[in-house]
Amino acid sequence: MEKQKKSYSLEFKIKAVELSAERGAVKSVAAELNIPMDNLRRWRKEYNAGKFIESKKASFKSKEELEIIQLKKALYESNLERDILKKAVSIFSKSDR
Repeated sequence: MEKQKKSYSLEFKIKAVELSAERGAVKSVAAELNIPMDNLRRWRKEYNAGKFIESKKASFKSKEELEIIQLKKALYESNLERDILKKAVSIFSKSDR
C-alpha cells in the first residue's frame, strides 16, 4: 500500500512554526499537531529564511514590507556565506599545523 503525500496549507505551516517558536520544543508540537518532526524543522528553516512570506500575495504588501523581505533574504544569504567561510578557514588552519 502506498502512502499518500499529505499537504498542509500555508496558514497551518505558519501557525505550527509560531507555536514551536513560542514553546521552544519541536518534538512536542509536532506530536500534538500529528505532523513529522522533520517537516516542522524544515518549515522553521524556510520561515526564518523568509520563504513563507514570499509565497503570500505580494500585491497586498507595502513598499516597506517588500524591502524588509528583500533585506531578510540578503541577511540570510550573507550569514550563510559567512558560516561557510568560517568553516573553510578552520579547515585550512588545521592543515597548516
